[in-house]
Amino acid sequence: MAGTNKIRPTAHEAVLNSADGFTAFSFGGYNIRFKAPYSLERYIDVVKWDDGYLIVLAKYRHNDEPEEEYIDLKPILDGLYIDSKSFLKPIKRVRIAYA
Repeated sequence: MAGTNKIRPTAHEAVLNSADGFTAFSFGGYNIRFKAPYSLERYIDVVKWDDGYLIVLAKYRHNDEPEEEYIDLKPILDGLYIDSKSFLKPIKRVRIAYA
């Protein structure tokens, strides 16, 4: 589509965002939401993706500068009875996206 610069997700790309006090991780038709830190304003960038472990830059209300945030998806997926190994295996990239 001409004139649009939206990045379209691929079969190997997951999306991370936050809204209304929750973090959302979307991939493969799943939208997994979990409680975000109380003062999180938004995620800014994915620094590293390592098979379910994320290092991201996040903006918090109490700090003018972005801070590193660490998210381990494996225990979250396991708690939802989702096989973390098979769910995470095809993910090659995670990006931040807000509507």
